[in-house]
Amino acid sequence: MRILKNISLIILVAGYALAGINHFVHPDGYIRIIPPYLPAPVTLNNLAGFFEIVFALLMIRPKNRKVASWGIILMLAAFLPVHISMLINSPLQVGSLMVTPTIAWIRLLFQPVLMLWAWWHRK
Repeated sequence: MRILKNISLIILVAGYALAGINHFVHPDGYIRIIPPYLPAPVTLNNLAGFFEIVFALLMIRPKNRKVASWGIILMLAAFLPVHISMLINSPLQVGSLMVTPTIAWIRLLFQPVLMLWAWWHRK
């Protein structure tokens, strides 16, 4: 089980670090899905990318994992309006991806799974 958890942690750290970097490399796709009622979409995108990278890096040290895992969980909760908006507005084009209602539902329902994954690594 320990090997599985270590592999899972590596995937989690790499995934959030790469996702965070992607917010800066390809910001248009992210900015496009931020609901219009939220202010300063460019700033929100940059903050999301920054915190994804920070939490990924904090997950590396066991001493920081509890804080980082709760940070990821709260961040994913903060992203819920984006996923709900994507569902309401689907189908929509996000970069090269066409987000259909099915894809939007999958993305929305996957958020609790990601939260549980981060929670699993809190210790």
